[in-house]
Amino acid sequence: MCDYRALATAATQGLTPYQPGKPISELQRELGLSDIVKLASNENPLGPGEAARTAMQSALKDVALYPDGNGFELKRAIAERFGVGLRQITLGNGSNDVLDLIARAYLGPGREAVFSEYAFAVYPISTQAVGATARVAKAIDYGHDLAAMRALVGTDTRVVFIANPNNPTGTWLKRDALRAFIADLPPDVLVVVDEAYVEYVDEAEYASALDWVAEFPNLVVTRTFSKAYALAGLRVGFAVSAPAVADMLNRVRQPFNVNQVAMVAASAALGDVDHLQRSAELNRAGMKQLVSGFAARGFGHIPSVGNFVCVDVARPAGPVFEALLREGVIVRPVGNYGMPNHLRVSIGLPDQNARLLSALDVAL
Repeated sequence: MCDYRALATAATQGLTPYQPGKPISELQRELGLSDIVKLASNENPLGPGEAARTAMQSALKDVALYPDGNGFELKRAIAERFGVGLRQITLGNGSNDVLDLIARAYLGPGREAVFSEYAFAVYPISTQAVGATARVAKAIDYGHDLAAMRALVGTDTRVVFIANPNNPTGTWLKRDALRAFIADLPPDVLVVVDEAYVEYVDEAEYASALDWVAEFPNLVVTRTFSKAYALAGLRVGFAVSAPAVADMLNRVRQPFNVNQVAMVAASAALGDVDHLQRSAELNRAGMKQLVSGFAARGFGHIPSVGNFVCVDVARPAGPVFEALLREGVIVRPVGNYGMPNHLRVSIGLPDQNARLLSALDVAL
């Protein structure tokens, strides 16, 4: 009998699949629970705004037709919202898709990618999948050490991945430090700034790298509609870059990689400023609720500017995670990131946050 694993490339054989947060339906099947709170995948607990819901409903009548493969209307909405050109935009099936496009277009055997310890798991997966070499810089206080990352950039480096804010730790980089890092990179090294959680940041010294795309032709900024815009189930994200880079990404992009309902909903969500503001305000209040609750129980946490927080339960987190599941609360263990004592908790509605804290008391 043929060994089909052995037929795969060496890079593929060595991959560990990405592990998403446990779905509610899976926990229902396993434990027979019906009252479940999911705080595992950094989703917006408010759900989509009314504008996006209305747009989705309207788009259903056309689902028998192929979507616009170029995504013109969504690109135009993005261009108007962020002041960029249509030729600078690459659409993706979530920002994960765009990150993978970057790896496919610019990495491969004999090439290297640089990223930080504790950075998003898709960076090493996409790097290894195309046969490139990953160079990982040690972190400082769970965040990016830009000096260490710069020291790893060599003649074979083609891509540097930076998450700002970072997932899963919630740490962030200040404006001047990030800009200086980008300016210091060789022009033949792409720097990808992943801003999946940018809408939640409320820090005076933070700046979106979108402001610098015109200045640095090797800069790519990725965004998603999965988090603050609450369209995770539709899978839509985008990148903004120099037109020449976008051209290369669009050459490897699959036809119709973003569906019509997703594009229509995303366009509507961009204009729903009120819903975005409500989401950010709810997140700030929820962060205070959880951090205060953790402190009252003697638990430390990693300061976060995202819509999640990593709590240190001061013991192996795996058994705590399992105990929380039995209480009907799903969070995210991050031992695969090298953080065996931490759990990542998404910010939920006030009653969901309270439920998590109560469940922690039982679990411990």
